[in-house]
Amino acid sequence: MSKQIKLKKGLNIRILGKADKILIPEERPGRYAIKPVDFPGLVPKLCIKPGDPVKAGSSLFFDKYRPEIKYASPVSGVVHDVVRGERRKILEVVIEAKGDDFEQFGKADPTGVDRDGVKEKLLQSGLWPAIRQRPYHIVADMTETPKAVFVSGFDTSPHGLDLDFIIDHLPVKHFNTGLAILGKLTDGSVHLSLSKNTTSPVLKSSKGVEIHTFSGPHPAGNVGIQIHHIDPVNKGEAVWYVNLQDVVAIGRLFNDGIYSPEKIIALSGSEVRKPRYYRTRTGACITSIVRDNINGTNNRYISGNVLTGQKIASDGFLGYYDSSICVIPEGNYHEFFGWISPGFKKYSYSRSFVSWMLPGKQFKFDTNLHGGQRAFVVTGEYERVLPMDIYPMQLLKAILVEDIDLMEKLGIYEIAEEDFALCEFICSSKIEIQSIVRKGLDLMVKEMS
Repeated sequence: MSKQIKLKKGLNIRILGKADKILIPEERPGRYAIKPVDFPGLVPKLCIKPGDPVKAGSSLFFDKYRPEIKYASPVSGVVHDVVRGERRKILEVVIEAKGDDFEQFGKADPTGVDRDGVKEKLLQSGLWPAIRQRPYHIVADMTETPKAVFVSGFDTSPHGLDLDFIIDHLPVKHFNTGLAILGKLTDGSVHLSLSKNTTSPVLKSSKGVEIHTFSGPHPAGNVGIQIHHIDPVNKGEAVWYVNLQDVVAIGRLFNDGIYSPEKIIALSGSEVRKPRYYRTRTGACITSIVRDNINGTNNRYISGNVLTGQKIASDGFLGYYDSSICVIPEGNYHEFFGWISPGFKKYSYSRSFVSWMLPGKQFKFDTNLHGGQRAFVVTGEYERVLPMDIYPMQLLKAILVEDIDLMEKLGIYEIAEEDFALCEFICSSKIEIQSIVRKGLDLMVKEMS
């Protein structure tokens, strides 16, 4: 049964530089990379070495503790490098693109394949990591059967993607097949969440799913918020979720028999001269996308949105789950008496400056924290931007003291880092809340496995 859900808590950050609805055709960069750090809890074991030829869909590495889960090359070419960090930790597997060859996994009719067949094809092709789970916000456990599968059809994050625009430029056949395949993975429902402002007939007329309508500010578009209001996760339960564009990739796998993680991404931010949409693939080097389109040199390049994305170099690679690149100024400066200056050009959630009197104005944000870490005290701020029926401050403190029982009682199974991103943004204590949440989830995985 579909629901119409109105959320009041949250915050839409008015940041300058949203992408125009102009789609630039794919320009293949020379290199692509898959980064194990994009997958929390993964301990990768390599299947290749530098110099090996690969096809799109060839396995690059697998999970040491779940060897059935493979991570595949997005393109054909040659393994250029395996980038390692401290203690030889694998950071990136870089592919030098060449040709357009694909591993063949065979076509399959969704109506003629059972659950085990679906799982086997997704695992063999390297597409299984596209499916994640709550609890823990990790790649889904293929031995479980989720009580439901979720797909978010809208994005409320700063400079969030216009998924109405994107879905109109993707193959509808593959999207419908992808939804049908997801339905094979659960005994429950496939839930598709849309905004009250969604206009795409493709999304609004999707078959085989329960459609829910949300209204309200960010984080209404976060799948974790949608799960909380539609079918909450309790201890011993699991739900799975998939990004909308990955649904298309799953459909392409079954319709065409190939792994082709094509996606449309947004290039946005105040330092982008012409913010637009680009057609590319998972793991693409961003050099060809940002070339001759950026103001200044002292900038932060972010794979993902400004609240939850990861810092990358100007010649870095798009994250596995990311569909946007944002470029904003670095904040590596000291502002003398910044807290008592008038601040007509500054945004303030707490109304310290006059931004609240300018409801239509967009602001140029940088990465300056405007102060250092302070005492972690109860303020009631977090509850105003987190539309979940939990006690966020108490949960964070339970994580800090590693109280497993209390973490369970306070809702650790329902949350992920992205759900607390706004809490971190408005935090007057300047606490790195998302990293605390991740540590809590990793602790739960360790203790409950």
